[in-house]
Amino acid sequence: MWKKYSMPQADTAERLQKVLAAAGLGSRRACEDLIFRRRVTVNGRVAKLGDKVDPANAEIRVDGQRVITDTKLMYIALNKPRGVVSSLDDEKGRSELADFLAQFPQRLHHVGRLDADSEGLLLLTNDGELTNRLTHPRYETSKTYLAEVTNGPLARNVGRQLLSGVELEDGPARVDAFKLVGALGKSAQVELVLHEGRKHIVRRMMEAVGHPVTRLIRTSVGPIRLGNLRPGGFRHLSNAEVAALYKAAGDEGPAGESRESVESADEDD
Repeated sequence: MWKKYSMPQADTAERLQKVLAAAGLGSRRACEDLIFRRRVTVNGRVAKLGDKVDPANAEIRVDGQRVITDTKLMYIALNKPRGVVSSLDDEKGRSELADFLAQFPQRLHHVGRLDADSEGLLLLTNDGELTNRLTHPRYETSKTYLAEVTNGPLARNVGRQLLSGVELEDGPARVDAFKLVGALGKSAQVELVLHEGRKHIVRRMMEAVGHPVTRLIRTSVGPIRLGNLRPGGFRHLSNAEVAALYKAAGDEGPAGESRESVESADEDD
């Protein structure tokens, strides 16, 4: 159902075209044109020239895609190094995510987990709705991993086994895509894409087909890629990337379903 529209308070309201321009949608004149062409909605209603909005609370969309206008929201892509635990308060005093977040004024949380021995892309945000969507199993957000494995060379049927499904102690599991990237002697590099979030699932699946993992790197979450971020490095996601994440996580626009709240408890490796 569409959200009930409420007029913003006068002290927080700004011209819609100004808010859109500040969010990177173009010049104010270009944003006025978007509004004039009825391509902008605010809280489920088509916007019109002269509208004012509260950027911290309004749900604004252009061509159905969400535009993040709340300046308090942060979206970070971090290359988690090996040996760092996905925790903000580790009881054992190990190196943790909190060590990388001191520079941010907002309290951020991690979207899913990577175990201490795994590395690669980890998303951090204070957007609770996006976190809930990305970690909810119904939306099946895909994740891509690069794994170094032993006991090579790989048999030709390994990929078929993983695509068809292998039996684990907590039930069957399968990958959405599999590719042999390279091989050297007894070692090989493989790429796996899957949407399940069971604990250590990549390691357990490769163990099940006879090729234990010696190194595991997550290279993408949905449309967001690790790229050339150095270990421990981070970058802010663009507005377009955040909109793409929402879309990948089942955001259906003003007529879509209401948000669901779930605990972020998946550990995807």
